[in-house]
Amino acid sequence: MGKYKSRRAKATDIPRKVKQEVWERDGGRCVVCGNAVNVMPNAHIVPRSRGGLGVAANVVTLCTNFTENKCHFKYDFGTKEEKAAIDKIIVAYMKSVYGEGWRKKDQVYRKGGKTS
Repeated sequence: MGKYKSRRAKATDIPRKVKQEVWERDGGRCVVCGNAVNVMPNAHIVPRSRGGLGVAANVVTLCTNFTENKCHFKYDFGTKEEKAAIDKIIVAYMKSVYGEGWRKKDQVYRKGGKTS
């Protein structure tokens, strides 16, 4: 693979600056269960595969696979019920941070550089 990325790939990457912003916003804790050990600010709410942007409004801190809860794994690969329950918590959290106007559909890459 070449060193050049598509615009979409660049838009969906999570830059270090965004990870730091998300880490601080989330208080270094999983936004689902509150765990503060083995958590990372790298979970896309709208997945990269669906064009989810690498911006703070689309990224949250979740538990890694090295925790009992494994919130990030369950959010990506869990049962339909697990995914729905975690998504509900995340959406409520994001609305508490960004206001009721925050919407998942606004966190998607749009061709031509438009993000909303």
